[in-house]
Amino acid sequence: MLTTLSLLAAVSILQGMTPQAPVGPAMPAVPAVAAVAAIPAERAMPALAFAAGAARRVLVPQPWAPADPGDSLYRAARQLLNRARYAEAAAAFKNLIARYPRSAYAPDAYYWEAFALYRTGDDVNLRGATALLEYQAVHFPQAATRGDGDALLARVYGELARRGDPTAGEWIQAHASAAGTRDTARTAGTACPSDDDDPRIAAMNALMQMDAANAVPVIRQVLAKRDACSVELRRRAVFVLSQKRTPETEDILLGVARNDPDEDVREQAVFWLSQVASDRAVSALDSILQNATDEDLREKALFSLSQIRGARSTQILRDYAARESAPEDAREKAVFWRGQGGADNSAFLKDLYGRVTTQDLKEKILFSLSQGGGRNGANVDWLMDQAADQGQDIELRKKALFWASQAGAGIGGLVGLYGRTSDQEMKEQLIFVYSQRHEPQALDKMIDIARHETNPDLRKKAVFWLGQSHDPRAAQVLMEIINQ
Repeated sequence: MLTTLSLLAAVSILQGMTPQAPVGPAMPAVPAVAAVAAIPAERAMPALAFAAGAARRVLVPQPWAPADPGDSLYRAARQLLNRARYAEAAAAFKNLIARYPRSAYAPDAYYWEAFALYRTGDDVNLRGATALLEYQAVHFPQAATRGDGDALLARVYGELARRGDPTAGEWIQAHASAAGTRDTARTAGTACPSDDDDPRIAAMNALMQMDAANAVPVIRQVLAKRDACSVELRRRAVFVLSQKRTPETEDILLGVARNDPDEDVREQAVFWLSQVASDRAVSALDSILQNATDEDLREKALFSLSQIRGARSTQILRDYAARESAPEDAREKAVFWRGQGGADNSAFLKDLYGRVTTQDLKEKILFSLSQGGGRNGANVDWLMDQAADQGQDIELRKKALFWASQAGAGIGGLVGLYGRTSDQEMKEQLIFVYSQRHEPQALDKMIDIARHETNPDLRKKAVFWLGQSHDPRAAQVLMEIINQ
């Protein structure tokens, strides 16, 4: 993308003239370009990065030119900036530029003065920061801080736009949707910039501050991009769009969910449809759920529907969980999310348990009921009934017992079940469950089994778990057994 700044530079070169310095801080006419040569490799790392609209900690590079006439001024300005004395730091970097315009530090000093002015938060200083950054872009395109300069410029313009500056608002709209030669070059093989130093990302974040009428057309243009370097920009655009509630929001998100070539962008669109939470969003999510062939996208639709409270979204999930032709893993996800609901969902899952035929799905229903039933509630009682039912599969009974205990089944019922079951595997599971409980009755039962159980394998299980207990009574019982 050819920015306004680079176009200015190109026109000026063709005309054989120097671009006029912006009005504001004093600037040299044509500082020596040679000053930016021989920059140490360590300074190739970004000095400042912006992510998700928030500034990270500033890392001003160490001095690298001790023989330079501006070295002492750079050191002083750097120290002030690192101490968050922003107004003084800005003045110090400005002084460095004015006194030593050919210094090796001068190209980056424009950036650091702009950063310090930005951090003061003053309107006049924000405008001064834009002038400095634009000047640096034209005169020092090879400066080590240039990538950060573009991101900072977008950040400053975003803040000015938020405060009602119309020129800044126009800049944000133009740069958030800008495409053209830069995107084409990237697609042709040039490496994409990192998200932190891509000014389009910062401009997209700044659209959050603009009204929907102006922001949504720009977002629509961004979401239509298909170059390789626009993926992160489209992800951010999906989020910004979700915060702009307009008649178009659902349709645009649905289009992205169905058609964007990037899997993550599609999934983000599905997720944010759940946050819109309108009837149209529910219809869109239902359509994706029924027709998606991508497993991850289908799971995102299930999750999104679970986040929308309402009879219709609930029924969609219930119908899908009961649909035998649906993929089993997706049915399991639907069961899980329905288990997070209230008593009516519990009734549905209990009924579904008797109708499904696969082990995995039954296990998922047992787990889901343990999560949504409340302690010592109807779900726990139902789980205990499944554990006691000797006509059921032993593995399902063991799972029901475990989840009933985890959900808060009373210790009295758990202890009583030992004498009512004849299956050794269930008794072993009960001994394990007792070992996980802290009530005195649980330890009493393990002691009783260790002393009186006629099955030697079950006695060994009880002795083993007594050995894991820190209760003094357990140690005493073990001593008694040893001394027998």
